[in-house]
Amino acid sequence: MGLNMDSIDVLDPSRESSGPNPGSFSRSLVRMLVYITLTLAMIPVQYIAIRRGSSLQRSLPRWYHRQCCKILGFRVERRGRQSRMHPTLFVSNHSSYIDIMVLGSLLPVSFVAKSEVASWPFFGWLAKLQRSVFVERRRHKSGNGRDEMSLRLEAGDDLVLFPEGTSNDGNRVLPFKSALFAAANTELDGHPITVQPVSIAYTRLDGVPMGRYLRPFFAWYGDMLLASHIWRAVGLGWVTVVVDFHPPVTLADFSSRKALSDHCHRQVSLGVAAALSGRPRRQIERLVAARQTARLTDARSLEERTAAGAMPAQAGPDPVAGAKAEPGAESADAPGPGSPKPGSPGSVSSE
Repeated sequence: MGLNMDSIDVLDPSRESSGPNPGSFSRSLVRMLVYITLTLAMIPVQYIAIRRGSSLQRSLPRWYHRQCCKILGFRVERRGRQSRMHPTLFVSNHSSYIDIMVLGSLLPVSFVAKSEVASWPFFGWLAKLQRSVFVERRRHKSGNGRDEMSLRLEAGDDLVLFPEGTSNDGNRVLPFKSALFAAANTELDGHPITVQPVSIAYTRLDGVPMGRYLRPFFAWYGDMLLASHIWRAVGLGWVTVVVDFHPPVTLADFSSRKALSDHCHRQVSLGVAAALSGRPRRQIERLVAARQTARLTDARSLEERTAAGAMPAQAGPDPVAGAKAEPGAESADAPGPGSPKPGSPGSVSSE
């Protein structure tokens, strides 16, 4: 697999160019035909399982997503230990509809999605069959979605929440919306539910570290067209996706919902930075600590530090900056082409 980086502007997926497809047409065709055949076969099975209240409605989606990962060329590398407590609210970063397939292959979960997804053709049907929780983005109606999340958690269902509220180019983690953590107030038998931060990162293409310009071929954001994006993504080869489960926590461990949100954001950001840079997480943490110490001990003004070429002070920790990438990889904070997409499948905003 060789991409000419001199022509990267032509191949920029955020531009939906009619230029050359860097993937294989035959690979895309075969993979999509097999995927569609499997999906059409499984839809009635899942529908009947839901109607009859069978336990298959929870286990079948995980099997289905595992097969989809194999068919479409995604190798999932699990790190850390996932929570064994039920229910658990998994909190993850979000860059693509592919996240749902990847996380669904590891966890018997339902996803929290924006309400508009329910009306989408095909993907809306799949979301309903996964028993997704649809949350209204408008503030005066968002309480209904949070109530539904609480009811599902009280019933023992595990949920996946994407608190960024949108998707991005896969090179960084956007700020979390603390309002979406309201479901963490749910208690079961007098004990707060478990919340587990999860990082997901697209790291390698055919075994070669994936740089910041290739990663957006698998992230869905900006004004990308869904159909052409899927076709291009599944034709590129075999993609390694790292899913890192961080230590579980509860709301009781923090002074506020905002503090819980900040903690989860830091853990997820560190995990993404470690995966994208190919460096151990502890090394990333040391780099972050050193940068924070440098900011605190630097008595110069922001303008002076900026003029001298130093990194400007930020409002919070910068866990994705300063991590040197392994050969061929990119630093996780390097900006990729394009901008976040407002409302990809599975995402929800608190606007």
